[in-house]
Amino acid sequence: MSNPIIDKLQSRFDASAAQGMDDVFQFNFSDTDSYYLAVKDGALDIQQGEHDDPSVTLSLSTDTLKGVMSGEINGMTAFMTGKLKATGNVMLATRLTSLFPKG
Repeated sequence: MSNPIIDKLQSRFDASAAQGMDDVFQFNFSDTDSYYLAVKDGALDIQQGEHDDPSVTLSLSTDTLKGVMSGEINGMTAFMTGKLKATGNVMLATRLTSLFPKG
């Protein structure tokens, strides 16, 4: 896996925030390969490609994800302005900042 933004998510993962979760976050990037993050009971598994049955699918650019994760872009604003599209369990997307806190 050689995607810097995905590598950064891996290093920032907060296992304690993921206790009791069993969800898949699908990231469909406009400017690089798709990835999915499977979060289950405090563990994180990141895979390249598309998951068969993700809990939530997020379509965005890597720059938008970087901005949301750094706090420079408000996730709800990105959603409302069309920079971020979400399908499935959209409320799960709001947990990303607690799962991957700023270090």
